[in-house]
Amino acid sequence: MNNGEVRLALNRIGEGITMAPCARPYTGVFPIAPTPFTTAGDLDLEGQRRVLDCMIDQGVDGICILANYSEQFLLTDDERDTLIDLCLSHIAGRRPVIVTCSHFSTQIAVERGRKAAAGGAAMLMLMPPYHGATLRVDEKGMFEHFARVADATSIPIMIQDAPLSGVQLSIPFLVRLAREVPLVRYFKIEVPGTATKLRNLRAAGGDAIEGPFDGEESITLMADLDAGATGAMPSGLLPDLIKPVLAYHHAGQRNEAASAYARILPLINYENRQCGLRATKSVMMEGGVIKSDAVRLPLEPLHPATRMGLLEIARELGPLALKWGK
Repeated sequence: MNNGEVRLALNRIGEGITMAPCARPYTGVFPIAPTPFTTAGDLDLEGQRRVLDCMIDQGVDGICILANYSEQFLLTDDERDTLIDLCLSHIAGRRPVIVTCSHFSTQIAVERGRKAAAGGAAMLMLMPPYHGATLRVDEKGMFEHFARVADATSIPIMIQDAPLSGVQLSIPFLVRLAREVPLVRYFKIEVPGTATKLRNLRAAGGDAIEGPFDGEESITLMADLDAGATGAMPSGLLPDLIKPVLAYHHAGQRNEAASAYARILPLINYENRQCGLRATKSVMMEGGVIKSDAVRLPLEPLHPATRMGLLEIARELGPLALKWGK
């Protein structure tokens, strides 16, 4: 089966949830694009284009760039600008693109949001402002931060609720954001007890919660779908295998969704617990998508034994990333 046939088959599997580019509400699978580097540590721009083409062939509903799984914390401002321009121009409206614009500085987050919106982003993603282990702001400061970014742009905003920030985002605060800042409509929840938080958020926020999303490599996807998640933001490792889970669940075929999820859960678990962001790069390199799975210091490459274990599980499942470039 060639890449075009794979894409067509995946679109048929997910027919019930696939959204046309730039159609709202955004639902389905919006994986995070990795940022490939050369062995010398430079941006691999041609590799980045190939990553994006592979992800589109995976049948994804949208793509997120410059997220934590894109190693955004290891990129210079100039590199960010280069990647925004490259990704948005190369995708060229084939899928909606979410651009992560998180920063402790409201001014910098605003400027990042403006650049992304001007370049054609469909949505922004923001974590609450934090710096280091202890520097946080209260809800008043967070509200102002998000509101100012919204005022500077005209596209939806997704709030990323993740343990990395060390910030507790309460249900009443998130609902207030959704109701008082019209562009804040999407919420990526990836905290302990995600399903409970998603369920409570939907119950308290009602129609103001346009897009409740699952995260953290979809390690709790079934529980989160049962709680009302309408989208998922995994890595780029196996979105083609995650998408049928959402399609079955959306169609009311929960048993089929659970079976499809149980089949791929070992790979998701291995990625989440053993590899982190390096998993996608290793599989994409093995599959000929990119030339190197290098990460930048102080991150270290996968241990050879860990990489072998990852590829062993991946070969059993056959995600498109493992064969796209061969």
